[in-house]
Amino acid sequence: MTRHDENRVEITPEVLIKAYSVGIFPMSESADDPSLFWVEPERRGVIPLDGLHVSRRLARTIRSNKFEVHVDRDFDAVIDACAAPAAGRDSTWINKRIRKLYRALFDRRQCHTVEAWRDGRLVGGLYGVKIGAAFFGESMFHFERDASKVALVHLVARLKAGGFKLLDAQFITDHLESMGAVEMSRVEYTNLLAKAVAGSAQFYCWPSDGVIDGGVVLQSISQTS
Repeated sequence: MTRHDENRVEITPEVLIKAYSVGIFPMSESADDPSLFWVEPERRGVIPLDGLHVSRRLARTIRSNKFEVHVDRDFDAVIDACAAPAAGRDSTWINKRIRKLYRALFDRRQCHTVEAWRDGRLVGGLYGVKIGAAFFGESMFHFERDASKVALVHLVARLKAGGFKLLDAQFITDHLESMGAVEMSRVEYTNLLAKAVAGSAQFYCWPSDGVIDGGVVLQSISQTS
């Protein structure tokens, strides 16, 4: 992983979008550290939109509509949950500057959330950045089993339906690898990235204020682009 320490140029939403467009994203050492640094992984995690693995058990959960999945309903609650301590994670890299930057992108509809709700409570979800036909996943969380996986499947289904070409996962985790995420070299990723950000896609190809049936989601996943 290549790390670029922050220079004196102010990081604005515009700078952030330009950075993503060339394969760089910001992180912080901790929630209490006000500084940021740029990250450019040597090996990049990507979830192929035609290669998502959905187990039979997870497919049953999705089809049952156990979770109501919404998009862009409560950004602040999603990023709060992503920043909260969790099993195996006592601290977070999401500091106040990160929150402010991505909130600004959300207000411009350049950042989106996918949220799993049950009985009126947010129980899982994720957020990420959209540029052209590329979606850059930033962070995800769950308070109930499978909630984040369901959100990810809904995201992939929406991206496929909307004509996206790239779902960036930054780094591979066991969780993402089990669902089909792969690693590629920086050169491979850069070539894919350039084509994707130059393209166009619709995140709101499905309604932003409704709940998409699980059967429709699974059908979209099964279709070959």
